[in-house]
Amino acid sequence: MPQFQIPVELDYLAIFAWALAGAILGLRRHLDLIGVIVIATVSSVGGGLIRDGILLQRTPPVLTEFWYLPLIALASLLAILFRKRVETSATVERTVSAIDGLATPAFAVVGMQLALQAEIHWPGVMLVGCISGAGGGLIRDIMLGEVPEVLKPGHYFVIPLILICALFLLATQQFLVDSVIAAAVAVTLFFIFRVLTLRFDWRTRPVSKRPSN
Repeated sequence: MPQFQIPVELDYLAIFAWALAGAILGLRRHLDLIGVIVIATVSSVGGGLIRDGILLQRTPPVLTEFWYLPLIALASLLAILFRKRVETSATVERTVSAIDGLATPAFAVVGMQLALQAEIHWPGVMLVGCISGAGGGLIRDIMLGEVPEVLKPGHYFVIPLILICALFLLATQQFLVDSVIAAAVAVTLFFIFRVLTLRFDWRTRPVSKRPSN
């Protein structure tokens, strides 16, 4: 059965966009040059580093794909040079969100395929998929000394990511749907839900409220 592969254009766009978003966040936290580049790097390739370097014991793509590091450096440089514009630009934010809506589920599917090849059980496969899609933001926020964005109340993100991971697994492993078709459906559903979430401001809520004084 053919394996789903991320189109190279989306792959590079995602790395660049995630690095740009990380660099902007680093600028807002008043980091120095090295700090901005480090946050841009972990934002863009952190999920792959956890997935491959720790969970699957593989060489991470950032060490095998020649253009990853130059793209991260370019995104960081542009964010620094045009910081006044990119920090407040709604266009940049919408563009990053759009690329994120496509790349997150795509990277999650690739991570699940690698986990399946490593003969990991289904719950573990879903964990690897979610880390592939959202691990970079998790590391970024921890490095900045904040509660990770994916753990706080906000726009729906992790729940639909978990659902499309489960959908992909069920479709390919139980119903033997072609992985490319299943991946296309999963990516499309996640993107549509992400757009609707941002458009109508659908948000999660805290499990418990803070006690009033």
